[in-house]
Amino acid sequence: MAALNPHIAVLMGGWSAEREVSLASGEACAAALERKGYRVTKIDVARDIVRVLEELKPDVAFNALHGKWGEDGCVQGILETLAIPYTHSGVCASAVAMHKDMSKSVFRAAGIPVADSVVVTVEEVAAGHPIDPPYVVKPVAEGSSVGVHIVHEGANRPMQELLAEAELFAGHVLVEKYVAGRELTCGVMGGEALDIIDIVPTTRFYDYEAKYAPGGSRHIVPAELPEDLYRRVQAHAREAYRVLGCRGVGRADFRYDDTPGGTGELVILEVNTQPGMTDTSLVPEMAQERGIGFEDLVSWMVEDASCDR
Repeated sequence: MAALNPHIAVLMGGWSAEREVSLASGEACAAALERKGYRVTKIDVARDIVRVLEELKPDVAFNALHGKWGEDGCVQGILETLAIPYTHSGVCASAVAMHKDMSKSVFRAAGIPVADSVVVTVEEVAAGHPIDPPYVVKPVAEGSSVGVHIVHEGANRPMQELLAEAELFAGHVLVEKYVAGRELTCGVMGGEALDIIDIVPTTRFYDYEAKYAPGGSRHIVPAELPEDLYRRVQAHAREAYRVLGCRGVGRADFRYDDTPGGTGELVILEVNTQPGMTDTSLVPEMAQERGIGFEDLVSWMVEDASCDR
């Protein structure tokens, strides 16, 4: 990086459903960057962000936004237009990764296993079961398990309550076969797979509360898996990152059915191009397992920043 004392704009907040988590990520990353000696300006992103950035003229934008607009290629396009180097993935990778149905098509074409799914309207899933239960209903383009519901086996009625959340779903939902068993996640840093975490939620499933509330889940790192399976998860995470065209730090989430009499099925759920950076977040924990402290992690992300990502 050319500047002797680089000026870093930490983009945080915004107006997505994940605003509060983004604020927490941004505060943690800004504090870590300040401790590393960077000049830092925190920006609670609003719709005047172009004007703010043009006036501020930072050397790098650290993207700590989560969810729509900050994670789906939109703010990345603004940063490309303003020629401000930025962290994480670029426009195309961000947009495709955020759209769960599109990214599943990319994974399937690359030979990465995915769960069977269909995209239907909110009205259709409220009127009848689109596929046989058990299945998961989720927004096509949201993160952090926002709006995720599980319809269990034997459910005798569809999820009519989804009609009250129609605005969140933007008219359509992804209905995906439920894979029982364990929630596994593997970070990727500059194309290299980190260690795998086995997430054990203390709530009914790994929902928004389990992700971000203290004590919402227990993390086992490295995950206790057979070596061949461990390497397979890491290989799928690396390949998913590669075929999407991701950059910087990302995280791939999986389900693995190791239940008694289960299928042994391993499927990828999604790649998160803007993983959380809070005290309870997964990627900092994976990096720490490799001996990379939080300050060094965010510093690496800044040094890795660029345009044309």
